[in-house]
Amino acid sequence: MESLEVGRALRPSAATASESYGSPDGYPPLRRSLALRLAERAIHAEPGGVLLTSGANHALDLVIRQFVAPGEPVLVDSPGYYPLFGKLRLAKARILGVRRNPDGPDIAHLDEVARRSGARLFFTQSLAHNPTGCSLTLPVGHRLLQRAAALDLRIVECDPFADVLPAAQARLAALDQLERVIYVGTFAKTLSASLRCGYVAARADVTAALRDLKMVTSVNSSGFVERIVHDLIESGRYRRHLRRLGGRIEAASLQGRAVLAGLGLPVFGEPRGGYYLWCGLPEATDLDVLSRRAAARGILIAPGGLFLPEGPAGPPMMRVNIAHAGDPRFARFMREEVGGAA
Repeated sequence: MESLEVGRALRPSAATASESYGSPDGYPPLRRSLALRLAERAIHAEPGGVLLTSGANHALDLVIRQFVAPGEPVLVDSPGYYPLFGKLRLAKARILGVRRNPDGPDIAHLDEVARRSGARLFFTQSLAHNPTGCSLTLPVGHRLLQRAAALDLRIVECDPFADVLPAAQARLAALDQLERVIYVGTFAKTLSASLRCGYVAARADVTAALRDLKMVTSVNSSGFVERIVHDLIESGRYRRHLRRLGGRIEAASLQGRAVLAGLGLPVFGEPRGGYYLWCGLPEATDLDVLSRRAAARGILIAPGGLFLPEGPAGPPMMRVNIAHAGDPRFARFMREEVGGAA
């Protein structure tokens, strides 16, 4: 990602920012802009149904505080987003994994686990999934919402790469129109990880409850940051930035897949649009040893066990970030460790 567009926006946004606390819902013009962007994805959300947060992790934290009681069973993707697991453990939830297939959650497994546990909440990432990079298909999304209705299951859908993915891709929030789906977005993956700005789109009663919780726990999100993001969107600079970023993601993904193919490491599914590839390793691979050896060489390996709520299980897997997959130091290290032709 580039810092150029952010740097250009800092001064005018900071100069026009008010020193008051501002609206607890977040900067109103940005909320209106987000409602329009959501409409492009066929998600109808009034500005009153959009709550700004200090990033997606803040949004997830608010949802967990509002809807998860100690000891309550909660469904998550397996593999899935491991920082979410930490938040749920902090809330003393009982975390239950739902197998993730290349085309989305395994519906039969979700049905089985939900019925057995009585879970009423499912956290998932439909598109450019972390860590697999794969995306939900329309038929799986339709079946998932059918089962959710039968099970009275609320779904929290995180969509951090939405702005570099096609607007028409299958999203649960679009299929459901925010009836039982809480939709979480962020600018961290497409603009800057240090500009903590995210949002929740949901039914008005849900966002009202989350707004009250936000006021109690953090008072407000940053009006300065929200003005910067709004300026970037309204000036058109954000769209130009996204076009460049999308091209870079595609090129890096193709290069990463070529490197892994040369190493003889199979990639899970057909990842596209995000930053991650999920690849298999030889059966005899000790992931702890591999990670330590990599760290000694200045390489951070994300072992598959981190992304499984039940802990390391099954064949060894590894998440690869496409931004670094083409680095010759990575390919050289992996060739020494696991062999391959590259």
